[in-house]
Amino acid sequence: MILIAKTITALVALMHIYFLYLEMFAWTTKGRKVFIHFPQDLFEPTKQMAANQGLYNGFLAAGLIWSFFISTPVWSANIALFFLGCVVVAGIYGGYSVSKKIFLIQSVPALIGFTFWAIIKFSL
Repeated sequence: MILIAKTITALVALMHIYFLYLEMFAWTTKGRKVFIHFPQDLFEPTKQMAANQGLYNGFLAAGLIWSFFISTPVWSANIALFFLGCVVVAGIYGGYSVSKKIFLIQSVPALIGFTFWAIIKFSL
């Protein structure tokens, strides 16, 4: 079960590294292709805002990756639970305020990982 939890956590971290790249470095290029419903004329004016948002995604990824380097199983689970919880909340808010697709892409995998980590933590 821990292998599944770590695999899902790694997947969520990789997704947030991709979000970081997309929002910080490729907002006006690849971002236009990914966010097709976003008004095309707003990509350039929102470049700094998107970069800031990408930085926050990087912090989420860093926290999830950090959980792999903690040798105490309970604290590794605590850190993974905290950062996966943050991802779930961010995805819920994005799903509510922007698009339901954000909830599906961001929150659902994190919620699955959170569930596995919660089961593991309470069995330690």
